[in-house]
Amino acid sequence: MSSLFAFPGQGAQQVGMLHQLPTECSACLLEASDALGEDVLALDSAEALKSTRAVQLCLLVAGVAGARLLMARSPAPDYVAGLSIGAYAAAVVAGSLDFADAVRLVALRGELMQRAYPQGYGMTAILGLDQATVERLLAEAEGPVYLANINADNQLVIAGSDAAMATVAERARALSAGAAKRLAMSVPSHCTLLETPARELADVFAGVELRRPAIRYLSGTTARPVFDPERLRDDLAFNMCRVIDWHGTLRTAYERGVRLHVELPPGAVLSGLARRVFEQGTVVAFQGARLDTLDALLRQEVSQTR
Repeated sequence: MSSLFAFPGQGAQQVGMLHQLPTECSACLLEASDALGEDVLALDSAEALKSTRAVQLCLLVAGVAGARLLMARSPAPDYVAGLSIGAYAAAVVAGSLDFADAVRLVALRGELMQRAYPQGYGMTAILGLDQATVERLLAEAEGPVYLANINADNQLVIAGSDAAMATVAERARALSAGAAKRLAMSVPSHCTLLETPARELADVFAGVELRRPAIRYLSGTTARPVFDPERLRDDLAFNMCRVIDWHGTLRTAYERGVRLHVELPPGAVLSGLARRVFEQGTVVAFQGARLDTLDALLRQEVSQTR
């Protein structure tokens, strides 16, 4: 049996998320501040988190800091995966991308996304309808709106203009959707609307060194392992404009023998999704768990594979 470190995406952010990290994470926070040229602890206030750039940087730093703390005392995971921006933390922890490079790339990523759509666009979660039904609603909608995330069989996210999303949400409710909720996202991620900023990011990414993952990296878009550095570069640079198949990623992990799913900070959004897949496994979130408990679980997975 194997273990997976899962890194959350935008929407999981919390006010004070970096300040809430254990004191042992201070070196990681300092490293991020040095790479960024500013104090990252200034980025997790309520006001700062209105910025896409700040949100994405906080998620990267929190995920890497939590993973490094665990790996300093416990066996490394067998797999890593990240939802959207979480993929950057996954690549750092896999040993493929230097943390300082990731910090600078994520800062640029957030700026490009925010600049492309400063207002009038975003994302909406639709619960209780299957993918075919939601795709039919999208095809019937007027205005730009697209499928963005497949989080579960009946938990999907759409992205596009506020007006188009509102129309789809209204029709989804009429079909007895459990919920159709506008998310705390100011950009239409994971659809063709972000193809131009993705290409701009890819141009900068071309000058950054990437290595073959030392820990198996699962792509949140293809739901498959990525080994080649150039394929990983493409996966990271363009994941902002590609549909996220998180449900497929979790199923791939489970089919490959993963039975311990550890969600890195912040929050426990991914844990709720994982419990639907890991029926005979263990799902735990870093936030709210004791370090010795997490250590024991990771060591148990190692002992069971011998």
